[in-house]
Amino acid sequence: MSNDVITKQPTYYQEIIRKGYSRRDFVRFAGMMAAFIGLENSAIGQVAKALETNPRIPIIWLHFQECTCCSESFIRSSHPIVADILLDKVSLDYTETLMAASGIQAEEALKNTMSKYKGEYILCVEGSVPTAADGVYCMIGGKTSMQILDEAAEGAKAIIAWGSCACNGCVQAAKPNPTSATPIHKLVKGKPVIKVPGCPPIGEVMAGVIVHLLTFGKIPELDRLGRPKAFYSKRVHDTCYRRPFFDAGLFVESFDDENAQKGYCLYKVGCKGPSTYNACGVTKWNGGTSFPIQSGHPCIGCSEENFWDNGRFYERGSAFAGFGIESDADTVGKVALGVTAAALAGHAIYTNINKSRIIDRLTAEGKASEKEMEG
Repeated sequence: MSNDVITKQPTYYQEIIRKGYSRRDFVRFAGMMAAFIGLENSAIGQVAKALETNPRIPIIWLHFQECTCCSESFIRSSHPIVADILLDKVSLDYTETLMAASGIQAEEALKNTMSKYKGEYILCVEGSVPTAADGVYCMIGGKTSMQILDEAAEGAKAIIAWGSCACNGCVQAAKPNPTSATPIHKLVKGKPVIKVPGCPPIGEVMAGVIVHLLTFGKIPELDRLGRPKAFYSKRVHDTCYRRPFFDAGLFVESFDDENAQKGYCLYKVGCKGPSTYNACGVTKWNGGTSFPIQSGHPCIGCSEENFWDNGRFYERGSAFAGFGIESDADTVGKVALGVTAAALAGHAIYTNINKSRIIDRLTAEGKASEKEMEG
């Protein structure tokens, strides 16, 4: 970063060591972050060097219409350095939830950070912004959330929208949306916005986005919805350990049936995995221990736009892409079995034809040999 004020900040590595972590802890953290953001092993050194040499990024973290579950997810990441350094010691100059200051002191901290680090700080936003009734549904320090967002976004280097509330409005924007809850990307213009949806997003995913910004000095590659491809490029369905049961047409019909005990596919009881893009099945939660489907609950599609209004949570979707055409759960098993039967029948026909050809060839060769002997 070019700003002289920024370069005077301690590096992440300096803060890590100061907090009592060892060099080994640091290297493990660099390796974990490199893996999460989809880098090869050879890039671990690049991540480590960035953490060793780059000054900490000033961060302003705003809270609007939300439940704070994104902050909870972040600070409960499986690796303590995530919360201890990236959040607590990242130069988090302002956040209503975690900062010690309050009242006038808190608002002064926000103003000073926006002025001192103009053009260099990262603006993180958790929650949607109400635009109805001139924004009176969410006010902090006598200002509406819309006013606060406009002021903070002006000098930001980049904006990260944490969670589905900030990315797509979430439950606040569900019909009939009485406060006119609006996601961040629809209100901020002229600034790059990274959307990290989920209710909440995974803590390691959130940390990975910040580490990418720090390592490469630019926002990560995004999909068409503005989500980092490193975490939102695959469907939950494609990385789910229950996928073989889906392919075999074996489904849970109700949460207390025998099929549920056997761990069959949850599509018929509302799983939105076939239409949801997220890293849940790969990164998982609680230190890689589990994720909702593994605990017996169907995916509710929380990282997708308008997920709250996309049908009832415990009713299956009407259709999804599969087997080259739109298929539903009633036919997928039959299709799978039909394909298997057709393959077996085809193999049998081919084998019989091939055998017939071999017999004909051997018979012809035998007759030729007999004529030669007679001659």
